[in-house]
Amino acid sequence: MPEHIPVDEAVAIGIDFGTLSGRAVVVRVRDGEELGDAVHEYRHGVVDRSLPADGRLLPPDWALQVPQDWRDVLRKAVPAALAAAGVSADQVIALGTDFTACTVLPATAAGAPLCELPQYADRPHAYPKLWKHHAAQDQADRINALAEQRGEAWLARYGGRISSEWQYAKALQLLEEDPELYAAAERWIEAADWIVWELTGVESRNQCTAGYKGIHQPDLLPGSGYPGRDFLAALNPGFADFTEKIDFPLSPLGGKAGGLSPRAAAWTGLIEGIPVSVGNVDAHVTNAAARALEPGHLLAIMGTSTCHIMNSDRLADVPGMCGAVRDGVVPGLWGYEAGQSGVGDIFAWAVRTALPEGYAREAHERGIGAHELLTEKAQAQPVGAHGLIALDWHSGNRSTLVDHHLSGLIVGLTLDTSPEDVYRALLEATAFGTRVIVDAFERSGVPVTDFTVAGGLPKNAFLMQIYADVLRRPVNVIGSEQGGALGSAIHAAVAAGAYPDIHSASAAMGRIRRDVYLPDPERARDYDLLYAEYRELHDHFGRDRLAGGSNVMHRLRALRAQARTAQAADARTANARAANADPSTPATSATPATTDLPASRADLDGVPA
Repeated sequence: MPEHIPVDEAVAIGIDFGTLSGRAVVVRVRDGEELGDAVHEYRHGVVDRSLPADGRLLPPDWALQVPQDWRDVLRKAVPAALAAAGVSADQVIALGTDFTACTVLPATAAGAPLCELPQYADRPHAYPKLWKHHAAQDQADRINALAEQRGEAWLARYGGRISSEWQYAKALQLLEEDPELYAAAERWIEAADWIVWELTGVESRNQCTAGYKGIHQPDLLPGSGYPGRDFLAALNPGFADFTEKIDFPLSPLGGKAGGLSPRAAAWTGLIEGIPVSVGNVDAHVTNAAARALEPGHLLAIMGTSTCHIMNSDRLADVPGMCGAVRDGVVPGLWGYEAGQSGVGDIFAWAVRTALPEGYAREAHERGIGAHELLTEKAQAQPVGAHGLIALDWHSGNRSTLVDHHLSGLIVGLTLDTSPEDVYRALLEATAFGTRVIVDAFERSGVPVTDFTVAGGLPKNAFLMQIYADVLRRPVNVIGSEQGGALGSAIHAAVAAGAYPDIHSASAAMGRIRRDVYLPDPERARDYDLLYAEYRELHDHFGRDRLAGGSNVMHRLRALRAQARTAQAADARTANARAANADPSTPATSATPATTDLPASRADLDGVPA
């Protein structure tokens, strides 16, 4: 830490890049006090309907972002946070960042995103693929099938299945749907590393995203630590060189990636050359902010989705986990990741699609939000009074089924079912999904000793009480509403030398409130009965026919995709005719070539969804 800055005045800045916005927080290094923050909403948000360049319609399950939105966070949120904190730039000893993952983009060797090159601005695959881009499920299925067939040892580290959200599936989709762009992509890089490149002018790669999203397992895979050329070529001959686009020396978490570049100093108003810590993932940095680094302490970061992170001193193959990575969260321990693809998104869906006019009017007249109104009405019910069970798969299932072609389900609807009944069933479904994950850890010999929550959703006390009752465990709550940004500031403080390691920095700067919610024995007993019903539906609709389940969700997904493809093709033809262009000109969007619907249900069984 610079000697000219008194320890009581030294601050670090953490920047948390989320799904819809980025937040900068100024944190006092001595004790973790958050002095000021600012948020910048992304101008383009999630690009899931049409390209910003030309309005080109996107196929189903696509989710892209625009890199300039991320730069604008540096230009706007950082100076605003400094002003809000009332501190000067020369008090800032370091800067740290975290990002959603796997948000990944193709770039040149100099780090330029391909979507910012004029010749590629109208190509969907040139844009960063957000974590919730699920259009590469077919590629993920093939990767999993080949790895299982070949007995690849690394597959068990990822619970037996890798996700369509991760680097390899998304890159294979790029190759197969836009090979010219794949060839132009000299780098395939996580946004977590790309933003650090923007800040420092120096390329770096972090151990966290490489391990969890990039299948980096050096003790199992000789050489680069990634799957070999023969495996990649067996997927697609053109994919054999993929590792060259991601292979780069990995930097330890909490390390210094470089100094702030002159360009980034001008953007942020900070001093050129201050340390920038190695990139990291929003969920994983939050463990340090919540003082949840010890083995067995499971942290659930709850927002639009939920990510579950836990360290352990033991390695086990846990079915359906997102990864077990040595040093993936802190040095010396195995970091486990699991998750639920939709949580807050599902609650938002309920309000967006099923809120009657009368309820909206009541909320407005009372000066409260729709979520608050539905929560108030729902919590007046006894457990089970709504007669419903829901499956929380509106965005697919990340853990433990690892299948993003699954979909949501509500069983038990009657003409008496009310909006609050549905809302409560969805709240409970996400708690049941978390219990599936906890059960999987413990059955595999990885004990869960503590359960802590972070993110935006813990503000809902009723939801947190449901989790305590369903899990039959006390629920701790992080002592900060800005867990990601605080965690990034903690890592920045380590990079600056203010603390020797992440553990000591977490102890000084992190915050936790223990046993905020305690399970009620009677409600817990009743929830055990509902959980048994949830598991029956989970296993029936989550397993394929060979395992005694149903493929109906996959078949419906296939019908939906093919119908929307036909609609998009019709729209392109109409637009081409209107522009007096040749409608037979191939489009560069990633839509399947066929628009024919299957003739029968039997035909759908073999159709990739």
